[in-house]
Amino acid sequence: MMSQTTETAETRAFEGLDAYRALEAKQQPVWPDPAAAARASAELATQPPLVFAGEADLLRERLAAAARGEAFLLQGGDCAETFAAATADKIRDRVKTLLQMAVVLTYGAAMPVIKVGRMAGQFAKPRSSTTETREGVTLPAYRGDIVNGYDFTPESRAVDPERLIRGYHVSASTLNLIRAFTQGGFADLRRVHEWNKGFVSNPANQRYESLAAEIDRALKFMDACGVDHTALTQTEFYVSHEALLLDYERPLTRVDSRTGDLYDTSGHMLWIGERTRDIDGAHVEFLSHVRNPIGVKLGPTATVDDALRLIDKLDPEREPGRLTFITRMGAGKIRDVLPGLLAGVRDAGATPLWVTDPMHGNGITTATGYKTRRFDDVMDELRGFFEAHREVGTVPGGIHIELTGDDVTECLGGSENIDEATLATRYESLCDPRLNHMQSLELAFQVAEELKQTNR
Repeated sequence: MMSQTTETAETRAFEGLDAYRALEAKQQPVWPDPAAAARASAELATQPPLVFAGEADLLRERLAAAARGEAFLLQGGDCAETFAAATADKIRDRVKTLLQMAVVLTYGAAMPVIKVGRMAGQFAKPRSSTTETREGVTLPAYRGDIVNGYDFTPESRAVDPERLIRGYHVSASTLNLIRAFTQGGFADLRRVHEWNKGFVSNPANQRYESLAAEIDRALKFMDACGVDHTALTQTEFYVSHEALLLDYERPLTRVDSRTGDLYDTSGHMLWIGERTRDIDGAHVEFLSHVRNPIGVKLGPTATVDDALRLIDKLDPEREPGRLTFITRMGAGKIRDVLPGLLAGVRDAGATPLWVTDPMHGNGITTATGYKTRRFDDVMDELRGFFEAHREVGTVPGGIHIELTGDDVTECLGGSENIDEATLATRYESLCDPRLNHMQSLELAFQVAEELKQTNR
């Protein structure tokens, strides 16, 4: 039985956590049946945790190393996961793409790479409008599969709290596959060539094959020397998502039996978006009470004061690895905005992990109505991120990328020279455009070069 002292401590912890309920929570769906939403949340509260407190603690240690310049964060995955795309093949290909990118970065830059997927929970999306109108018909906006459906019909767009439960179970099965792939031998570095199989042949894959051959030779040399490289047979892989939907995050928050601390067990790392980072808002308040590593997106309007207030709220103890700032400035603004932000935070004595999201600040819409991004703009913002850190003398700690393992045509450019006419060929994203497998590898090679220059 739980002791009265323990029960009191847990009660106090949850009372502090629930302070968010009195604050404004942006980007939340309006449940037509609040009782049904309450029942769904209550059911979630009875389910096993998706991740464990000790795993989140280990990730925090890894991120602390990245903030010191001793490792590098690779965070990537779908813009918005869908239930239909949670198949074994698609999950495998996303994992393979991240493993390939990590190998390129690790070998090219000679430093450990922390692999974090935008996976197993990235189902909710913020929207610029609560409704969408097509040909005179207005329906609720699509807020991600965990809230409603994408098809433009009243039935599909109806907000359904039962999707919270389905989102949990799809996340659980996704995590099960990820753990099998990364711990069961699939991620063995002796299989680096295998990770390329099934992808379309292209220049990026050919460059990767050359690197894989070098790794093969290095492993054979280690074998000849009698070096034990069993540590290379598995890899750490963590999952993350935007903690947007509080009716999902709150019931999955649990008390760690070791410490009495609260952890949001929906994912290892959680982040707050640009639209919900209000210092007095519900999202910042909620995540200030959990021990997971926390990220915050910072757009071009973010000030030094904004950053310092977020640090004081989310990381008052200045704990290494606790807080990550994910900058999303846009290629045309990053060189003007980021250096001052970096310097101001540095001069205040804070050392968060700085990561670049070169995707979200570079969105455009074509004349034919496709939301897209130019690969050159993505690369330009990425270079600007490294240049800003070299200018200020701070640590460029990672990248945050929307990508897929599929050969989609959603972002313009790259060595495939995807143009506006080609976008319609395989445009499959339901929200924002993602880098395809080839573009993701191209980006990884470029990041490795930037890291080499920074480390020199």
